Amino acid sequence: MTLVLGENMHRVEPVPGWFRHTPRAAPGKLVVVLTGAGISAESGLSTFRDSGGLWEKYPIYEVATPEAWEKNPGLVLDFYNARRSQLAEVSPNPAHLALKTLEAHYTLIVITQNVDDLHERAGSTYILHLHGELTKARSTKNENLVYDIGYQPIRLGDTCEEGSQLRPHVVWFGEAVPLYPIAEAWARQADIFIVVGTSLQVYPAAGLLEEATHAKQKFLIDPKPVRTGRRDVEVIAAPASEGMQKVLEKLVP
Repeated sequence: MTLVLGENMHRVEPVPGWFRHTPRAAPGKLVVVLTGAGISAESGLSTFRDSGGLWEKYPIYEVATPEAWEKNPGLVLDFYNARRSQLAEVSPNPAHLALKTLEAHYTLIVITQNVDDLHERAGSTYILHLHGELTKARSTKNENLVYDIGYQPIRLGDTCEEGSQLRPHVVWFGEAVPLYPIAEAWARQADIFIVVGTSLQVYPAAGLLEEATHAKQKFLIDPKPVRTGRRDVEVIAAPASEGMQKVLEKLVP
């Protein structure tokens, strides 16, 4: 099915609307959470770096770089179309829902490396997608033309309102991460900083823990957590849902 503006695709703002209305937190009540592939893996989404992950099936330079797009856009679209189709079949898990529960007691900012929409479906209010969103497409010529396409595929020949080919609205390796300065600013303000489901291998996102200098409490949740070398970070060696339950017990009376 061809994507048609106003029918099965709709133009949206290139940045989240909540950026224009900065949430205000009570003293000591700003929680910033950095999430990665591990939180979505529990919903059944394939990760990239684990054994059997996506990079073993699809070499990075064939599907997730500007050069791959130039060489074989059809393969790139097929890869992301398959991921989008898979996303439609899964649901948020208890770790996603735990963040929504936490939001009832704190002002919660979710900074995610994930391109899925599971945080949205779980009900989190303030979400910043560092690496883009799988359910959106954008113009290859005008990055400000972004469209909500849901779980539909993008085909060669699907174009924006200005006539250029649509591409996945994701940040590929080798591209700038335009929202990183905003994420960095939130990390610096955090009273509590939580890392869940990421091994802190992907930069610049991995550097956000270092930016959380104001935070009085820091948690790192991962089944195989990296060594931080820091005494101010409480490491919880557990899957995302189990780890988030432990954090809830510590933070919610």
